[in-house]
Amino acid sequence: MPLIIVFTECGLELIPKQIRSHPAVKKNLSPRIYASQLLDNTLHFSAMKDLKNFQKRGRPDITHICLLNALGSSLNKSGNLIVFVHTFNNKIFRFNPEIRITRNYNRFKGLIAKLLIDGRIEIESLKLITPFEGNLQNLIDNFKDPEVCILSSKGKRIKDYEELFIKDINKNYIAFIGGFQKSGFSKYIKNLSDNLISISEYSLDAWVATNRIITYYELIYGIL
Repeated sequence: MPLIIVFTECGLELIPKQIRSHPAVKKNLSPRIYASQLLDNTLHFSAMKDLKNFQKRGRPDITHICLLNALGSSLNKSGNLIVFVHTFNNKIFRFNPEIRITRNYNRFKGLIAKLLIDGRIEIESLKLITPFEGNLQNLIDNFKDPEVCILSSKGKRIKDYEELFIKDINKNYIAFIGGFQKSGFSKYIKNLSDNLISISEYSLDAWVATNRIITYYELIYGIL
C-alpha cells in the first residue's frame, strides 16, 4: 500500500573541486561549517557556469521544500509513505519517516553536506537517513511488482486522480519527481518507465507536484 516517492536528480552535491578556488566560493567556504560546503547557485552562480548541466545543480532549496511537504503529510504520519532522495551524482538515500527536517534552510544545507560527507545520518542507534546501495533500477526492483510513474509536464495528461492509483493494499506505487530547477529528466531516468504522466495543464514546481500526488493518494485511501 505505501506510496514510494523518489525525488530524482536533486541538485544536492558538495562544491566540486574545480570551482573551489573561485572567489564566489572562497568567500563563504569554511571547513568548520558544513552548510558552506554545499553547492548553492544563490551563492555560487558565477562559479557554476562552466559546470556540466549547471542548470540542474546547486538547488538544495527545492529538495528542502519537497521533503517538508512529503514528511509533514498525513500519508507519512500514517506510515504509508516511503521517501528516497536521488542526487545529481547518483547517490540515493532513504529518509526515516520519523525524521524531523529542520525548517531553517541553512541548517538543512548543513545536514545535507554532513550526509554527503559521512554517508548517513544517525543519532545514537536511530538511523535517520541511510544510503541505498545500488542504482535507481535496483531500487525499483527492490519492491514487488511496482507501478512506476515519472511526473513530467511532457507526459500523458491525467484529468482524474483516480486514474493514477487503484485502491489495492498489495500494490506498490513508485513516483519519480524531479528535484532540479531547469532542463528535463536524463535519458537514463526516462528509460526507467514508459509511464510518463502529467497531473496539470501547467508546469508545476516540484513541491506542488509532491503535494498534489500525495493528496490524491490520501483521498483514494481515506487518509485525512
